[in-house]
Amino acid sequence: MSKKIYPIDYKKVVTLGGVPQHIRVRGTDASKPILLFIHGGPGVPDRHWVLKDQSGLANVSTMVCWDQRGAGKSYNKEQSLQPMTIDMMVNDAAELVEYLCREFNQEKVNIVGHSWGSMLGTLLAQRHPERIAAYVGMGQAVDLEELEKISYQFVIDEATRLGDKKALSDMAKIGPPVNGSYGSVDNLVIQRNYMTKYGGAAYNHKESIWSSVIIPVIQSPEYTLYDLYRYMKGAFYCLHQLWDEIAITVRFDQTVDSFAMPVYFTEGRHDKNTPPELAWAWYEQLQAPHKDWYWFEESGHSPIKEQPELWGKVIRGWLFD
Repeated sequence: MSKKIYPIDYKKVVTLGGVPQHIRVRGTDASKPILLFIHGGPGVPDRHWVLKDQSGLANVSTMVCWDQRGAGKSYNKEQSLQPMTIDMMVNDAAELVEYLCREFNQEKVNIVGHSWGSMLGTLLAQRHPERIAAYVGMGQAVDLEELEKISYQFVIDEATRLGDKKALSDMAKIGPPVNGSYGSVDNLVIQRNYMTKYGGAAYNHKESIWSSVIIPVIQSPEYTLYDLYRYMKGAFYCLHQLWDEIAITVRFDQTVDSFAMPVYFTEGRHDKNTPPELAWAWYEQLQAPHKDWYWFEESGHSPIKEQPELWGKVIRGWLFD
């Protein structure tokens, strides 16, 4: 029998907001600071590549990955019949933080929010600052209306440059976003698929949503084939439930001007999913006990996996050294 590499290494179901939800924990010492990863989407858990690319952080923290309500392992048929709101998600996150503080006998939790997780993480840090030691944003969303305008135009410009007539036809059919919305989740997925195909998600790595999202889940030991079914169903369920509310709610440049804890941003220079120029303008105005920003020059939307060694080194220096 092989020796267990990490003294703390387990999966668990916890009840948050009355709903069973799955977490994944990895660490070496329960007294080390907690690092909670809040995934994007909504509905796209990231434990498979967080654990693959960032397990070195388990030596300096207790890493926690969370499949949010209705997402990944936390998706089930009963949940799919229930409504979801942003407030529910923030309350779930707050309950999880309280649970982790009790479980590991600590006062606060460090959080990393990616993409949709940066929206949820920002709201969590605003509403429950007493439990958040530091906030790290990545693919930070600030203004959904402006974000989608830039992302849509990127696809139009690339399709024009490449002479991709089908893409131009598809984008003309869905039309430009209005108040951050494309009118339907199906239209949003069309735009995101082209944005990903043209390298706006992973820098210099043109791929489909299938190859960038689904294939890594299939290849990961974190998820079974049945989990893959739940993963795919959950992604669409969460988008359908939350996107319209997200589109009109996320205007952090107008609603959030300060953080009560240190705040950090790890942004890919070439991100066309959540264009970093919007986050940079917000960051410059933010008030916080301490703030810092790191540009990842060879990354798009996810420097945590595009430049994993550097990302881990930056986080370790900011939070743990």
